[in-house]
Amino acid sequence: MPEPRAVIVTGLSGAGRSETAKVLEDVGYFVVDNLPPSLIVDVVDRVGVAEGTRERVAVVVDSRGGVTAGDLEAALTGLRRRGIRTTVLFLDADDATLARRFEETKRSHPMAEGTVAEKISSEREVFEEIRGRADVIIDTSELTVHDLRRRVEEAFAGEEPHRRMHVDVVSFGFKKGVPRVVDVLLDVRFLPNPHWRPDLRPLTGLSDEVSRYVLEQPDAIEFLRRTRDLLDFLLPRYEAEGKSYLTIGIGCTGGRHRSVAIAEELGVGFGAQGDIEVEVHHRDLSGAETA
Repeated sequence: MPEPRAVIVTGLSGAGRSETAKVLEDVGYFVVDNLPPSLIVDVVDRVGVAEGTRERVAVVVDSRGGVTAGDLEAALTGLRRRGIRTTVLFLDADDATLARRFEETKRSHPMAEGTVAEKISSEREVFEEIRGRADVIIDTSELTVHDLRRRVEEAFAGEEPHRRMHVDVVSFGFKKGVPRVVDVLLDVRFLPNPHWRPDLRPLTGLSDEVSRYVLEQPDAIEFLRRTRDLLDFLLPRYEAEGKSYLTIGIGCTGGRHRSVAIAEELGVGFGAQGDIEVEVHHRDLSGAETA
């Protein structure tokens, strides 16, 4: 018999909660929308998840229901005491994307006062602690509806208790800021910078020349060895806590050389493990040349 499971869907208005709820319904979840956190345990009990009447339920909670971190923690405790595997899914997006979506749809923001930008900022403050407690965070800023569906299906469509871990390895430049969604953050700015080599500066970490220059450094070899050991320790523990989607950020100064080479090398290592799905993305590889 499949393990009873509950997913609590929350996050910022305009970040894709409604679309996520539709996907969960399509893959077999009984979905309850706009539920106050204080009623989560009662509703899950009533639909019979713990007793096996239903195997999976998803509950959508948001600022309309007055969600707080304390209420959410109480609900999680109650569900886990009943033996229900519970995952908190948080939908996020950057402020500019959220504002554009409200403008395009002509919907009103649920927060009470201020401009749309001020309402988004206020809601982000409300959700700051809740976001920190999420098991899965999906940033929808650059996602299409189809991309979001794929992400949600990857994380929640399977019925087996232990799905394959999906790992995103993302290279980036600290000059342009840390990615909004990162579970494990690694800084490789201590490695020699190919930017200061005139022959390597125009190239990227995808080139053989830059890759060799970075990866043959003794510190890079030791860094990769220790990082693999760390991730071998962390990944099964994340899975045991219900995470099925993990993002690893690899940062250097500009996001074109060192972080790209290291991310590619880590991705190759993950890809060799049959129990892990991996994708490698390079956020800042295009654009102006920078150190």
